[in-house]
Amino acid sequence: MNHLTPAPIGFTMGDATGIGPELIVKLFHEGLDAPAVVYGDAGALVRIAQHLDIPVHIDEAPGAAPQAQGRIVVRNRWQALPADLPWGQVNALAGRGSYEYLCHAIDDAMSGRIRAIVTAPLHKKAMEAGGIEAPGHTEILAERSHTAQYAMMLANHELRVLLVTIHVALADVPALITTERVLSAIQLAHQACLQAGVTQPRVAVAGLNPHAGEEGRFGHEERLAIQPAITQAQAQGIHASGPWPGDTVFMRARQGEFDIVVAQYHDQGLIPVKYLGVDDGVNVTVGLPFVRTSVDHGTAFDVAGKGIANPSSLREAFDMALTMTNPMS
Repeated sequence: MNHLTPAPIGFTMGDATGIGPELIVKLFHEGLDAPAVVYGDAGALVRIAQHLDIPVHIDEAPGAAPQAQGRIVVRNRWQALPADLPWGQVNALAGRGSYEYLCHAIDDAMSGRIRAIVTAPLHKKAMEAGGIEAPGHTEILAERSHTAQYAMMLANHELRVLLVTIHVALADVPALITTERVLSAIQLAHQACLQAGVTQPRVAVAGLNPHAGEEGRFGHEERLAIQPAITQAQAQGIHASGPWPGDTVFMRARQGEFDIVVAQYHDQGLIPVKYLGVDDGVNVTVGLPFVRTSVDHGTAFDVAGKGIANPSSLREAFDMALTMTNPMS
């Protein structure tokens, strides 16, 4: 690869017993607008391609150039998976494999061998069975890349949402809503919008409590933590506003009043995005030293191996990775 050729996008296959392999095979068969490679198990990709009668060529040759439509270059420094893994079931080897593929991709992204990571879904229970204790993709990405300040953003054509807290129990959320955390989320939301081409981002910050606390009647997090963070962000030149009631702020953003919403906890932010349709949603980890995008759905064990998985969200994630890396600028 010479200096005029951008590094490829790296896909991670995710859990081999879920729909990740099917999504990847379908996407590569349809064709991509830029070179890409897959971190995963070649056997799992061959198996689903043959099962669905999708004509793709799997290439494991070291240094193979990812170019032709229907050709999948696979990178895997872990062991090969058994050929008879049952679809749609938790499996320790598949879970461990999904972790290893992700780690391989992260290392290559850090070294510049790929310019972005696009992840297919993994299964947390399968990873646990494989000896990996991790809440999800986001935390693995941050830990392995030594990133301290990061956040999860979900986006579609109508809404962008970034989370202050991610994979924690709802009962633990209030104690985690600190001025420092909220300010960091606002800063990352501003950064994400700039990276997406929004020149003057308008960041709306949702409250934690009903009616954004209603001046302390329903809670004090807004007054003690969220409002001070907004004030500090404004002092840094960020166009942040709020705290806004969570039951209306997403509608206002969808109507064009805001460019992104900072939500305080997982379901507060993700339900509005996913309600608009998971096929168009993209998960972005903001703050990493490389671009990472992902599908907005899980492993879908109930449809794995049936040939009906929709690759639309994976294509949206790929397209967003291309936009965010923008190698021609």
